[in-house]
Amino acid sequence: MNINNLSFQDIVEYLQRYFPVTEEQAEMMMGYCEMRHFDKKVVIVDEGEVDTYLNMVMKGLVRKFVRKGKNEITLQLATEGHIIDSDISFLKQEPSLVVVETIEPTTLVSLSRKKMDEALEKMPGADRMGRQLLLAMFLKKDERHYKLLQHTTRERFVEYVHNHPHMLQRVPQKYLASYLNIKPETFSRLKHLVRKSKP
Repeated sequence: MNINNLSFQDIVEYLQRYFPVTEEQAEMMMGYCEMRHFDKKVVIVDEGEVDTYLNMVMKGLVRKFVRKGKNEITLQLATEGHIIDSDISFLKQEPSLVVVETIEPTTLVSLSRKKMDEALEKMPGADRMGRQLLLAMFLKKDERHYKLLQHTTRERFVEYVHNHPHMLQRVPQKYLASYLNIKPETFSRLKHLVRKSKP
C-alpha cells in the first residue's frame, strides 16, 4: 500500500484523538488498508448497494445523503481526516439506504469489511480500538442531532460558519443548507448578512 509519510502522520493523529496508539500499531493497521482515488461527483456507494469499506478522507470532500422523493437530504460532509461510510450497510452488510458521493477529487484510505474482520482477529488491541472508534463516530452523530433540535436556524448557521468557514467555498450551497436543515432561501439570506457584517 502506498501511503506517504504525511498521510501516515495524519492517520496516527486522527486515531490518537480517540485512543492511545503507537506508530507501530498504526503501521500494522495500515497494512490492512488500501488507498482509493476518485474523481469529482463519483458515487462510491449507491442506494441499494452493500458498503464494503470504512473510509478516512486523506484529500478531498465526500457527501453522504439520503434521497427523499425529488430531494436529497445531506447527512454528512467529510473532509480531510474524517471517516465516512454507509454505517448500517457496512456494519450489517446489507443494502445501503444512503448514497456516498465525492464532491471534489478524493483520496481515501479504506479498510474493507473482510480486512477489518481479519485485523480484529489477528492484531493485538484491534478489537478495543475498533470499539472506541465506532463509539466516537456514533457520539458525534448524536451530538449533531441534538444541536439540530436545540439550536435556532440562525444559531446553527452562525456556529457552522464560525467553525468551518472554508466549507462555504468548498460545498455547494444547497448541500450545506440541507446539512444544516435550513431552507435554501433562508441560507442565502443568512449568508448575505454574514458578508455585510464583514469589515
